[in-house]
Amino acid sequence: MTSLPLWAVFASTVVLVLGSIRLGYFLAQWQLRRRPAAAEDGPVGSVVGAVLGLLAFLLAFTFGSASSRFDERKHLLIEEVNAIGTAFLRTDLLPQPTADECKDLLRRYVAGRASIPEDPEAMAQVLASATKLQEQLWKLAMSLPGTDLPPPITALFVAALNDVFDLHTSRTIVALQHRIPTTIWLGLIAMVALAMATVGYQFGVKSRSNAHVYWLLGLSFSAAVTLIADLDKVTVGTLRVDQQPMVELQQQLGPARR
Repeated sequence: MTSLPLWAVFASTVVLVLGSIRLGYFLAQWQLRRRPAAAEDGPVGSVVGAVLGLLAFLLAFTFGSASSRFDERKHLLIEEVNAIGTAFLRTDLLPQPTADECKDLLRRYVAGRASIPEDPEAMAQVLASATKLQEQLWKLAMSLPGTDLPPPITALFVAALNDVFDLHTSRTIVALQHRIPTTIWLGLIAMVALAMATVGYQFGVKSRSNAHVYWLLGLSFSAAVTLIADLDKVTVGTLRVDQQPMVELQQQLGPARR
């Protein structure tokens, strides 16, 4: 689901829902032709209600999981912006020319973090560039103990850099690795198919067919599944974390010298 475009997720879910309903309907009709008394067998409505309840629970669980990670990505963005801003301010405590070098590296670092490319290869290049800049910043920080800078000042700057590096790692892991597992997607798809098949079976037992209801169910459940898939995406989709805080920080820090 994550690799498919949203329109494909929506269309495939519509086909799944409508196909499952029709399958359940034809199964009920086939059973009625073989055994007409089957229309009076068991509480079909209660079974349909129970299956739809399970589907609603699974949809709510999956939506909540995707929504919580979306909120976490926004929270980590704000924390990273604050951490970079703190590290930039603490460079004023460093001796020259180390202070200017650190400021320039942080400006370049923010420039790379201000946008999220959609292409996976471009994303890999951005992450590799960020790692390289981190190594350069850390190298400068490790050269400070050999200067006349007081140890507490050095410790403050090093702690600020550690926060920047840790938050970069957290954002990368949450964005690129913490996704809805394939097992949950498969379970959700299977539950949608089973629930819609039971709905179609109930229609077939009553020998009633309503295309408007079929399409209403198809569009409703497809919209819910598509929304979950959109929340779970990071670099593409309509629900993306706004990078405006990082862009504003980039404007505050000014352009890099190189």
